[in-house]
Amino acid sequence: TLNSVIEIPAGTNKKYEYNKTTNRFEIDQKNGKDRVVDFLPYIGNYGYIPSTYSDPKKGGDGDALDVLVLSESMPTGSISEILPIAMLKLIDDGELDYKIIAIPFNESDQIIKATTYKELDESYPQIKQIIELWFLNYNKDDEARIDGWVNEKEAIKEINSNLL
Repeated sequence: TLNSVIEIPAGTNKKYEYNKTTNRFEIDQKNGKDRVVDFLPYIGNYGYIPSTYSDPKKGGDGDALDVLVLSESMPTGSISEILPIAMLKLIDDGELDYKIIAIPFNESDQIIKATTYKELDESYPQIKQIIELWFLNYNKDDEARIDGWVNEKEAIKEINSNLL
């Protein structure tokens, strides 16, 4: 299990990010305006895995590893114990922008009955399609493409290789 920090609750369109300078969660700004997703709201709780860093020298985006927690909505700033079940390999404007797909560790908080990539793929193939479509379309300013999916073991390997 790992911890995740939730920046953006499922079901919202506001793009919150943790500001390391102010130590607060703030709505991300672009050209002086709040960034609000002009698409469907976030399909899961979106945030990051603390103490990770996607190194630009290795093609990363310079941020902590992203995580999408498939569960009911959690407030911004929540710390959630998670179980990684897959990873979406997204290339966003030429940078590796991998998305760890996870579920809450506590069974009582789980909304799908998949604890491995194989179970997700076999029982919920539509979830994978929805996740792909969402990430390919939510940000019209970036050119994104899918470079495939990997299982939970590869997701954990990616997390471990990006630990600070």
